[in-house]
Amino acid sequence: MRLMGYARRHEDRLLWAGRPALFALLRFGGMFGPIRHVPRLGWVITDPVLARAVLNDGAHFTLLGEGGVGHLWEQVLGDYVNRIFDGPGHADLRSRARDLFTDASARQLVTKVFDPALAPALDRLHDGRAVDLADLSRVLVGRMMAELLGLAPDDPRELFETGERLAALALGSATSTGLPPEVVAQAKPIIAELTRNVPAAFASADPSTLLGRCRELGLSLEETSGLAALLMVAGTETAATAMTRTVALLHDTGEQHRLLADPDLLPVAVREGLRVTTPAPVIGRHVSRDTTVAGRELRAGQRVLLLTYVANNAVGPFSLDRPYDPRTRQLWFGAGRHLCLGAALARAEIGHVLQAVFSSGRPVVVGPRRPARGVLIPSYRSLPVRLG
Repeated sequence: MRLMGYARRHEDRLLWAGRPALFALLRFGGMFGPIRHVPRLGWVITDPVLARAVLNDGAHFTLLGEGGVGHLWEQVLGDYVNRIFDGPGHADLRSRARDLFTDASARQLVTKVFDPALAPALDRLHDGRAVDLADLSRVLVGRMMAELLGLAPDDPRELFETGERLAALALGSATSTGLPPEVVAQAKPIIAELTRNVPAAFASADPSTLLGRCRELGLSLEETSGLAALLMVAGTETAATAMTRTVALLHDTGEQHRLLADPDLLPVAVREGLRVTTPAPVIGRHVSRDTTVAGRELRAGQRVLLLTYVANNAVGPFSLDRPYDPRTRQLWFGAGRHLCLGAALARAEIGHVLQAVFSSGRPVVVGPRRPARGVLIPSYRSLPVRLG
């Protein structure tokens, strides 16, 4: 139990450094009960079953409109975002891109993209030197995004940091997803920088890449560039923080010794890491039509905050003894028609990194760590590890 408290303190420090307001919401949100209307925030839901019901109810809830992430993107990219985020266009894109993200294809892709960058890092570890796992994770996911989109292999750290700057513009969206004009103006050049290589790659991108699929679907260059920007934000910070924080949790709880003794526990470690860290800790929705949830009347135009971090962590701390819980059931990836398309890829990324780090059979020792400050997704700025 002492180690569980140690792990909890580090997670609390991480949440506080990222956004003190988010820390307060997540740590005290459980006091609201399963569902409650909170002034300025709207309806707050902390129960995993109710959260899943909302995410599965496309007839009454949408991510377009005040409270949804689609509303944020519409302001900085344009009205065409609505077609990409919802409706037939969204369903068609997901259907055509699904084969890129099966478990088998994800494992093959991760091996191809990650191993060239992992090899020198593992050499350092095996030589007794420290590796900054937070920096390495940014490199890995930056390389993955470039590979998926068929872009030129620019500095992956630069790609990651640019996406991080764009995501940070949404820091004040907990009470409203309406962006001030000055924030929209700041976002435009960041998006242009993030997608500067898309026009050159779009015309000839292989159909095995997302850019190629977008071209085959008839999306314009503008629409494809917007989607690329979205993916570079959504697919980098979340994956990078999950793999880094999972290694930290295995160390802080002492559960790494269980994993070293029984490598077959790797899938459980990945699942528990995603559950406890919940890289997307809050999911917003807009009420599109009057409805009833758990006896409460929700009115069209209201906003809903699903505290997925609270819902997932209510079942207990990180533990490799924890069985699969059908109530949470991958809620860290969302649910319904907007379930994260890259879920299999994220699992493969985290599993591959864990397998590599613990491949020597020796435990890791974490050096002085540094949380990232003022970020949308709680993460480590630095997490040095070496082999014990």
